[in-house]
Amino acid sequence: MQSTFSGIELGKRGLVAHTQGLQTVGHNLSNASTEGYSRQRVELKPTDPLYVPGLSREERPGQVGQGTDVARIERVRDALLDRRIVGQAHLQGYWGARDRYVDMLEKVYNEVADVSLRGSLDQFWDSWQELSLHPAEMASRAVVLERGNTFVDAVHERFRGLSRVRDMIEEDVKVTVGEINTLAGDIAALNVEILKVKAQGDNPNDLMDRRDLLVEKLSGLINITATERDRDEFMVHTAGFHLVQGGEFRPLGVAGDPGNEGYVRVFWRVGDEDVRPQGGRLAGLLELRDVDVRREIQNLDNMTVNFMDLVNEIHSSAWGLNQRRGNPFFVEYPAVANLMGNYDRDGDGEYDSSYVFRIAGANRMDPQEHIGLDGEMVFAGPRGELRVPYYPSDTVKDVVDRINHSGADVAARLDRNGRLSLKGVPSRDPAFPDFVIRHVEDSGQFLAGYAGVLRGSGPEAAYSWDVPDAVYALEGGDAGYAVAPLAHPSAWVRVNEQLQREPASIAASFGEAGRPGLPGDGSAALAVASLRNHPVMIGKTTTFDNYFADTVAFIGLKGEQADIELKTQEAIMKDLRDRREALSGVNIDEEIGNLIKYQHGYSAVAHFITEFTKMIDTIINRLGV
Repeated sequence: MQSTFSGIELGKRGLVAHTQGLQTVGHNLSNASTEGYSRQRVELKPTDPLYVPGLSREERPGQVGQGTDVARIERVRDALLDRRIVGQAHLQGYWGARDRYVDMLEKVYNEVADVSLRGSLDQFWDSWQELSLHPAEMASRAVVLERGNTFVDAVHERFRGLSRVRDMIEEDVKVTVGEINTLAGDIAALNVEILKVKAQGDNPNDLMDRRDLLVEKLSGLINITATERDRDEFMVHTAGFHLVQGGEFRPLGVAGDPGNEGYVRVFWRVGDEDVRPQGGRLAGLLELRDVDVRREIQNLDNMTVNFMDLVNEIHSSAWGLNQRRGNPFFVEYPAVANLMGNYDRDGDGEYDSSYVFRIAGANRMDPQEHIGLDGEMVFAGPRGELRVPYYPSDTVKDVVDRINHSGADVAARLDRNGRLSLKGVPSRDPAFPDFVIRHVEDSGQFLAGYAGVLRGSGPEAAYSWDVPDAVYALEGGDAGYAVAPLAHPSAWVRVNEQLQREPASIAASFGEAGRPGLPGDGSAALAVASLRNHPVMIGKTTTFDNYFADTVAFIGLKGEQADIELKTQEAIMKDLRDRREALSGVNIDEEIGNLIKYQHGYSAVAHFITEFTKMIDTIINRLGV
């Protein structure tokens, strides 16, 4: 039969269980404002009953109860909801980064109208228009110089603004990589502690809450998936790689990349493979730095280098008031010192490439003339060679337009003398230099005989940049090409100092038969002024005004997209977190109710023990007296 004192043991279990319940309620209330904390609850179960084999089942069926025990203390959590939050958080991090920095880009372009880049360019055109009306006056030339310097300063300021944004993103990339490594290391350390606690048969609720919070923060920085295998091995993956596996984590590293202007590449320290995140803050930052801001700087460089080239093309062939010509209005700095554009790209001490920016045809052409030829031109593109066909019914203008809209890394136009001009454009692949023509080939006679660009047809007569002395394939000789400019023309463009010392050298007249024009001849100045609305074909942009309009519209659309997407992701994440908070968050009213329940239960068990003690006292001290 059971012990006389079994009731005291039963009461003790009840006191311990309700005390644990009170402590858990207090723990919940204390952490009601703790980030990432999920409420805990005590699960009670009846203590295993006492079996009394000596009792007759017929006489007294059943078992003798022994009170209650704490089965476990578990946290209230929805694993499916947690995975949904982790899977969604990377989009909020991605669009949050884009929204912040696109807003900075908008501020770069949001200039005061009177001192804006576009305003200074308009004033520059106006000064040349004025010079065309008064070509014999020095005052008009002084205005041209002043407006030229103002425009150059505006270009420099735009470049510095864009570069500052890109440099800020660069620092943010480094900080984000450091945060990812810190969070991954902390998750790995928590995995070790959690495994130790579970090995002892306990539930490490607070440690798992902390780990879940770190995983959620990590998912905002880089797209991840979190899984738990057998033997409680917790893992975090990203882009097919293990970021965390149990107590180990795979750190990320950063190192300057010479192929990307020294900006850092992100790689796995083990294996040295590039990290290519598909979401999260890191992906947004890398895309902003290497695509969006880089493209804006390239567009500015493209506008600047074409602007210089077109103005210099006219100015160098015109006569100044001092009856001199041949002076460029803007100073151009070549990327290579070799006059043929030869360059040692692999650094082995021998020329292996040709850096050529512009190739000019030797023959005059009428843009409305039908070419009467068929064939296929081949140019370099962002992902390999691009083929551009032409047909006998095409006009010269049709062929030029087809080149410009083919997606090739060249732009085509007819210069003021009707000659075809092919120019390199900014490369969409950082592995290739900007403003370098990489391949020109023609299976027929348009580029070879008709335009006078190449010496022959077919692959054997093609121009290719990956060999030295490639300019020998060109028909125009020394006058048929120009060496590629130094990187980032918008950072170094300036007005020719010789013109500033001697303003009379500023050209306004084309002259006649190789001789200076009359004092009232302003034809060259008028030609420069007409560039404002002339279809200069800067890539796919037809005029300089189109460039400014397209740039502002592009950034505005990017900003609007980032703002809408960020608000959408914030709304989605708020809904998911609200659901989790409703399930796992601490409800003060509910906890107060549990507090009263456990308090009353404790009092009832204590009263039971008091009564049972009186019974024992009666048996011990009064029985048999």
